[in-house]
Amino acid sequence: MFGRFMNQFEEGVISLLMVVMTLLVFVEVILRFCFNTGLMWAQELTLHLSAWMVLLGASYGLKVGSHIGVDALVRTFSPNARRFVTALAVICGLVYCGLFLYGSWIYTDKMWVTGIELEDMPIPRWLAQGGMLLLGFSLIAWRLLSLLKRLITGQADGFGLTDEVKGSLELAKETMRLSEEDDEKRRGNA
Repeated sequence: MFGRFMNQFEEGVISLLMVVMTLLVFVEVILRFCFNTGLMWAQELTLHLSAWMVLLGASYGLKVGSHIGVDALVRTFSPNARRFVTALAVICGLVYCGLFLYGSWIYTDKMWVTGIELEDMPIPRWLAQGGMLLLGFSLIAWRLLSLLKRLITGQADGFGLTDEVKGSLELAKETMRLSEEDDEKRRGNA
């Protein structure tokens, strides 16, 4: 149940961030080029929204297997060896997330104590930046822990990375098939 909520949460927030960023940039372009004015805070808000989207997107990418990786060597290993190597990589990723979470906590605490706001918006810096780092890396760590559990239980043997070669070959085959169908249609009409 928590996993389903997190999936919907990530998808919804990423979609909302994309829509808000797109509309904000569109309005800013119209204001600048048509009315020779603009929103003073738009650039800073767009920057922060995109940073939130990157961290949430990294977590979501782990879930759906959309990250690209160099795994040519790892694919030659046996399934057990692949699981072991992937588990090591996941543990390294968890250590990295832990270090980032520790540093983010210190940063967020300092921003909380000093009470500094963003440059162009009256939003506390600890919320806009520290919250982003803490939530983003917590979600990435959660996805990595989930993958580690699947590796240990034998439900997965790797990250489930995107296979660009396979995708390209399928696209090439589909293009060839469509080209052959077009050739047959032309011959039939002639």
